[in-house]
Amino acid sequence: MSTEAVGLPEALERAAVALPAQAEAIRPANGDPLRLRQLLDVPAAARVLSWLLQHELEAGVELAASWADDPASGAEPLQQVDAAALSKPARKALRRALHQLRSRGVSVAEAPKERRVATLPPLDDAVDAAMVTPLDAWGARAVYLATSHPSGGVRLFELVLDDLRGVLEFEVYSSGRSKVRKFLRDFERRERFAAVAAPTDAVRALIARAVAQQPAERPLPRGFSEWRTRITERPEGTSTPGEIARAALDLPEAELPQLVERAVTLVSSRALGPWPPPAEATQEVAQKIADIGRGLIVVSGLQRREQVRRCVDEALDELYAPPFAALTARRWEESAYLCWKEQREADARACLAAARAFQTGPPSGNPVARAALELVLAPALEGVEDAADDEQGESLVLGAS
Repeated sequence: MSTEAVGLPEALERAAVALPAQAEAIRPANGDPLRLRQLLDVPAAARVLSWLLQHELEAGVELAASWADDPASGAEPLQQVDAAALSKPARKALRRALHQLRSRGVSVAEAPKERRVATLPPLDDAVDAAMVTPLDAWGARAVYLATSHPSGGVRLFELVLDDLRGVLEFEVYSSGRSKVRKFLRDFERRERFAAVAAPTDAVRALIARAVAQQPAERPLPRGFSEWRTRITERPEGTSTPGEIARAALDLPEAELPQLVERAVTLVSSRALGPWPPPAEATQEVAQKIADIGRGLIVVSGLQRREQVRRCVDEALDELYAPPFAALTARRWEESAYLCWKEQREADARACLAAARAFQTGPPSGNPVARAALELVLAPALEGVEDAADDEQGESLVLGAS
């Protein structure tokens, strides 16, 4: 179940992401319970309701009640939900919906009484949790995956991932459930690089994506291969956290310019990014800019400014060419998930707008890419500005093309 309640339309969008086989029927319903039932056959409807009751309880309760109000179409899927697979609160909600059907004259089979066996109460509930941290300035992030150990206790997997450099670090720990839960709670409350909860399969998808990018010259961390299947296996088509955010948040075309400008501010204030291209490539550009500043031929400040602008434009189109542009877009999408979960929806949409900017149009026309590269090249740009002889008092600050 998600950490905060969401409305039925948003919960159904999350269900569409988690259940790709039903997505084509879920999305056209636009959150309308009766329309949704018309578009789904009985087994699929029961599967969607079961997912909501397990992961988005309040939305599941709303859907179950709506279907119980329309027995002609809702009775069958309600009766096909497997109550044994649900949590106690979800089972209670399902029982209420079935009781509602009975009160409307629908014949509903009584659930078999559970056979109770006297056992010692479990010391703690099972643990199945995952968390992700923000990306650092270079594009790396930590992820945590906690799963119950069959013989007791919890295994906690800690990894540092980078979509460019693959799996950078890997550790696995065994500990008690309460200690692991406390660790995850404390990590969520940190002031800097606080983690947020994410679906476990979505985090496995992140790990698998990083593994796929592992450079041939960089071996996977020691011990990773032993656990690789355990921490990357997930249903086919599972979305990463960033892909979940992209599917859940609207991005109106009319708002894109303002959202891109907000993303530029996030970069220039160092709140996100800059996630630069490989160091050797940016160092080469910095050297070219420095050479312009030390040019033997005396030129005006405006001419020097134009030379630097052309140099940066060429660098943008070269450094942010595919596949690096797509990688940067993924980093912005993953940052959107963090902002979204931290209740910063405007920043989340700005991140998605930035991701789209890296997927469309030339890099030299992308203000987010320009802001990021300027931040990386700031020392070289400042050196040229100091050297410029601008008699008109104009500062050598790069503007948009």
